[in-house]
Amino acid sequence: MVLKLSVAVTLAIALAAGAAAQTYPAKTIRIVDAFPPGGAGDVLARTIIPKLSENLRQPIVMDNRPGAGGNIGAEVAAKAPADGYTLFMGVTVVLAPSRSLYAKLPYDALRDFAPVSRVGSGAYVLAAHPSLPVKSIKELVALAKSRPGELSYASAGGTGSGAHLCGELFRIRAGVNLLHVGYKGGPPAVTAVVAGETPLGFMTVTAGLGQIQGGRMRALAVTSAKRAPLLPGTPTIAESGYPDYEVTPVFGLFVPVNTPKDIIALLNAEIRKVVDTADVRERYAAQGVIAGGSTPDELGAVLAAEVAQWAKVIKAAGIRVE
Repeated sequence: MVLKLSVAVTLAIALAAGAAAQTYPAKTIRIVDAFPPGGAGDVLARTIIPKLSENLRQPIVMDNRPGAGGNIGAEVAAKAPADGYTLFMGVTVVLAPSRSLYAKLPYDALRDFAPVSRVGSGAYVLAAHPSLPVKSIKELVALAKSRPGELSYASAGGTGSGAHLCGELFRIRAGVNLLHVGYKGGPPAVTAVVAGETPLGFMTVTAGLGQIQGGRMRALAVTSAKRAPLLPGTPTIAESGYPDYEVTPVFGLFVPVNTPKDIIALLNAEIRKVVDTADVRERYAAQGVIAGGSTPDELGAVLAAEVAQWAKVIKAAGIRVE
């Protein structure tokens, strides 16, 4: 009797999910972003909203929930109903480290989210003030080893941010002693390097591009596996002597776990269609992001791999955020 009841309940849930998927979407969809308007994820989401809304035949609105290093927005999205009407614009270099950075976290990136599709990937750049007598990673490492603990680097976002983790991974891989100076965002970090407050800085390519092109900062290397299209003459850290170094921020859309698979499949197909258009590719490129979709499993694999990588880096560097 208990077995029959269990089977009946399971069948009822499956039928309800299938019925929901057949009528989806029937109302406004929201995309939650964990950072203020104008940030990278916000811009990328707003770029695809018009066409995605047209294809799904429903309005799509942005819901910016900044604060706590991205955790407020992530929690809002993770705890939303699993019905396909709340999507989360996540970036792996923020989502993945959260499990190891915070002693108490109200959500789990792997447990509470279902991946839908990647939308694009970017890079950070390691830039130096022109007065610093280095023009390459090799020269920087030699200088840092001759002056241990004297060179500092600015990070956009402060302790636990993607830029900070870029710096800590570089410090570990290169075996150098650099001091971290955290700033609240990209513009203050760029300003600090331009003004000479810190001789080095990790920032997104987009944030640093203007000052680099203007000669007020010198790009030493980018963190991604391949060279950044906006800085084609700047080598990667990997090709500069550290082949096991890579930080590639992957932007993707997620939904609360237990969202019906049919809905995820529909969203995946439509998102990939939009991301693959020439207009979106061009507008993403202007932001220093390479557009590109993925299957849900591919995005999930990227997130899981980064969770494992950053857990090791955070433990080795002794980073903790209360």
